Amino acid sequence: MFGRAKNDGPLPMGLAHTLEEITRRYRKREAIRYESQTITYQELEENSNRVATGLATLGIGKGDRVAIMLPNVPEFAYSLFGIQKLGGVAVPFNTMYKGREISFILKDSGAKAIICLTNFANLINEIKEECPDLEHVIVTGQRTLVFIDPDATVNVQMVFEKAQLPDPDEAFRAIGAVLVETFQELGVKDAWYKHQGAVRAGGGRKLATILLSEIENLYVSNIVAFLKEMDTEPLFKVLYVPPEVKDKALEPLTSVEQEAGETATLERFRDVLLEKLSRRLEITIKPGKLTRDELMAYEKNRALSHKV
Repeated sequence: MFGRAKNDGPLPMGLAHTLEEITRRYRKREAIRYESQTITYQELEENSNRVATGLATLGIGKGDRVAIMLPNVPEFAYSLFGIQKLGGVAVPFNTMYKGREISFILKDSGAKAIICLTNFANLINEIKEECPDLEHVIVTGQRTLVFIDPDATVNVQMVFEKAQLPDPDEAFRAIGAVLVETFQELGVKDAWYKHQGAVRAGGGRKLATILLSEIENLYVSNIVAFLKEMDTEPLFKVLYVPPEVKDKALEPLTSVEQEAGETATLERFRDVLLEKLSRRLEITIKPGKLTRDELMAYEKNRALSHKV
């Protein structure tokens, strides 16, 4: 298969040792072709070693379970071989799985860590408390995807200094609490926030998504809130999803209109949110231009969001 001479002898047992031996023989040959990217065996070996080293520094070793929630991207191969190099046990599973399915796998396997794309981080953080063995959530790639509908969603970006909320968990909780109070005033009485990631209502359906990035001494928070029922059909016209998994492509969503029985205008949402946020942070929020540091953080965050 690899064109080796007969006197080279058999390949060693085990994926990690097999990769090392193949890399020794075919260092510069193509190992992975992903979209327009070509990855050699040497690059595959080096990146797998980086994963192994990183996992080792987290205390992960022989026999430890590491879950992999990645699609068909090079990072999947790096992670799989990196785990093998440590003598760990890889637990890959379908990226279409949702909260209960994921928590069952993590609890059943006893996974000590999970490797996932950034857009799954909030979902994992929401169920982390249900998985006693899970110690580390490791994210890769700038692939944060939040589906929006101009007629149904409102997007909010906030830039503020870490000094106001030094701990990321505290920042998430503060933003979540502000959103819950905002939705309750808009008529969604059962709005609730449990952990990093989302505000929910209507039996657990997502009402808003919270994303938080750290850039130097600043936080950049992005919020997507659903004011009206979102029409997902246009999305599936440009994003192909097999019919049998179409119902899993998006989390169950709800909106202020569906839960409260009336529409909240963008202006009403803005006014209530700003009032709650001002009270929570004990500051006065006024319309105005971004400062130099805020503008730099905003532009840097935009640049990162375009990397795929």
